[in-house]
Amino acid sequence: MDMRPTLTAGVDEAGRGPLAGPVVVAAVILDPDRPIAGLDDSKKLSATRREALFDRIRQESLAWSVIQISPGQIDDLNILQATLLGMQQAVERLIPTPELALIDGNRAPRLPCQVRTLVGGDGLEPAISAASILAKVTRDRIMVDLHRLYPRYGFDRHKGYPTRDHLQRLAQFGPCEVHRRSFAPVRDAMQKGLL
Repeated sequence: MDMRPTLTAGVDEAGRGPLAGPVVVAAVILDPDRPIAGLDDSKKLSATRREALFDRIRQESLAWSVIQISPGQIDDLNILQATLLGMQQAVERLIPTPELALIDGNRAPRLPCQVRTLVGGDGLEPAISAASILAKVTRDRIMVDLHRLYPRYGFDRHKGYPTRDHLQRLAQFGPCEVHRRSFAPVRDAMQKGLL
């Protein structure tokens, strides 16, 4: 018998690895009376499927929140601490307050409720899957918007990840305002620009 507390939040992030843009963290409390079919790790779903689920999660969940941690905050704190801060803020903004937070991965922030980490949780736990979808769709949309501001970097395609194309453009143009200066490829591009 599952003795899990009634109000369980799933928590996940998108964008720890990119060289540019924010890290986005989402927390979701699903409604046990309104299960959402098709939830899975956001990386395993097509963009079209994620978009459809994004709207359903926001409409049918008991509560959800999405937090952005900026590139500047990431540089100030480091990516792990920035992600943990985002998780803390996302859970604290949920109304009602969850009794348990299920965190994807193996590191968790201090929270005002029970906390359990779950490696690979975005593919195992529906609430974490829902959070992963909210985080990824939100972040992808942000990167498409940033592409309009900084079109020469191709953010609409690689979403800030260190692809060959992105690294070539970074070397050619140097970093822009939304690049994470604490990440080695960005630091290297800045140093080459100073020579």
